[in-house]
Amino acid sequence: MTILKTRVFNDDFLTPFRQKGDTAADAVIESIAKTQGREALGKLMHYLGDFENLEFTNQPIEIQDFFKRNSRFPTTFNASKMEQAMAFFWKNEQQIPLILACYSLPYCYAAADGAQVLWLSQRIKNDTSKRLEETGAFVFGIMQERDWRDGKNVIKVLKIRLMHAIVRYFTHQYPQWNTAWGLPINQEDMAGTNLAFSYIVIKGLRKLGIASDTSDEEAFLYFWSVVGFLLGVEEVLLPQNIREAYHLDRCIAQRQFKSSEAGTGLTKALIDVVKQQFKNDMLLQNLMVAQMRHLLGDKVSDLLAVPVTFLEQKIIEVTTYFPFLTSFFRPSNTDSTVVDKYQRK
Repeated sequence: MTILKTRVFNDDFLTPFRQKGDTAADAVIESIAKTQGREALGKLMHYLGDFENLEFTNQPIEIQDFFKRNSRFPTTFNASKMEQAMAFFWKNEQQIPLILACYSLPYCYAAADGAQVLWLSQRIKNDTSKRLEETGAFVFGIMQERDWRDGKNVIKVLKIRLMHAIVRYFTHQYPQWNTAWGLPINQEDMAGTNLAFSYIVIKGLRKLGIASDTSDEEAFLYFWSVVGFLLGVEEVLLPQNIREAYHLDRCIAQRQFKSSEAGTGLTKALIDVVKQQFKNDMLLQNLMVAQMRHLLGDKVSDLLAVPVTFLEQKIIEVTTYFPFLTSFFRPSNTDSTVVDKYQRK
């Protein structure tokens, strides 16, 4: 048996990362704001949010240079692991959307300081359904193997990276922003979000009673480490194995998880969207909420004020997993185009 070298993370290690953003992306956004004004950032935001438009040669020279310089993989890039991770995703494509909606996203909201960015931006609480659909489309999109081969997924991820930099630029200037929260979308928060889409998904599958091969889980974690690298997460914050992911997640949770208006408000908006999906069926509404509480656990659920639905909670505990709940959080157009648009090859 190979004994893995495992880093154990602590406050001294993580605290400086709350004041660190993304040097490369932030420099681009600050340059455009200085030379072309805030209006130019608004136009850029529109381009960055359009994942059908992957052409960047007509963008400001700073943007063109950014894409050219950062369209690269880590030196340890392993194509076979990427393929294995995507196969793992498609094997579990029915369950993962449920986990993302009922576990990964509210798990992020429990990090009170990091959740302030989403809360102040208003969009996630005022247009929750659209935001969830966009997130789902992004996740399903980057699981297209062909779009990694032709470079499209790299551009998509770099667009998100620049979008984060714009949000960081504007949010840091909000009079409501409290510097005690750290820098908006800082390195620690980005690392925590990366874990929510990788390690927490793996934990979610286990909680649903779905067994996975350790090699597949490690490949899935690796896939999101590559995505994290492209998103500008510093490599020292990207776990190298499941044990490191466990230790990093535990340390971030101990440091950041607490009750907040932002966390409970974002969770309520999410639950309202969940209920809207099953507006004519109270039982399904309560089962989804019970599923959320089951995945998050009572401690985190209480921080987020997730309602307790006693009967449905007992049903979830006994049965663990309801296949008919898994359509939630899938992109809305997958039902009709799953074969040609969302197949793996």
